[in-house]
Amino acid sequence: MEISICNQLFTLHPSGAIYWQNQNMVMIADVHLGKVTHFRKYGSAIPQSAINANFERLNEVLSCFNPAKIGFLGDLFHSSLNKEWNYFESWVKSQTAKIILIKGNHDIISPTKFLDLDIELVEELIMDKFLLTHHPENRSGLFNISGHIHPGINIRGSGRQSLKVPCFHRQVDQIILPAFGAFTGKFLVKPRSGDKIYATTKDEVIMI
Repeated sequence: MEISICNQLFTLHPSGAIYWQNQNMVMIADVHLGKVTHFRKYGSAIPQSAINANFERLNEVLSCFNPAKIGFLGDLFHSSLNKEWNYFESWVKSQTAKIILIKGNHDIISPTKFLDLDIELVEELIMDKFLLTHHPENRSGLFNISGHIHPGINIRGSGRQSLKVPCFHRQVDQIILPAFGAFTGKFLVKPRSGDKIYATTKDEVIMI
């Protein structure tokens, strides 16, 4: 789905990524690489295939837009180093786009590990009239693009049917991206008057 924010064009992808057309930049929030391995280590019955799912989704998004820049809006890696870092390192080396990581609260791995891969590590990023952060922020004169919340919406059908799906939550001066990671939860948002909700499904983005 294509939307306009501050006279700039953005494309919302079903994966939860957002493509900034004017900057040729893909933004992705809350991948939480390493989380599957972390939970498997402590006995959780999570299939190994869940690890590959994140990288498959990343490749799908990048092949769709072929961006010059990739902006991770925090919580790229879930916690301390584990074997998923090796997969990530190989993936980064196969990319040609510039990679920027805006640090999230889960990004505790030594900055040198990212710098060794030529990944730019920042606390926030201001581009044109846009403020890119991990935590949602309100700052005068800037439109905020962020993650952290893992927004989701409960869609109710006829009878007692309901379905919880990830969503983009757009407010007057910010948009919060859904979590990109294949093994992440959802925080059900309660839209206020004037908010826009873009629910994501496997194949499309739908405005609610």
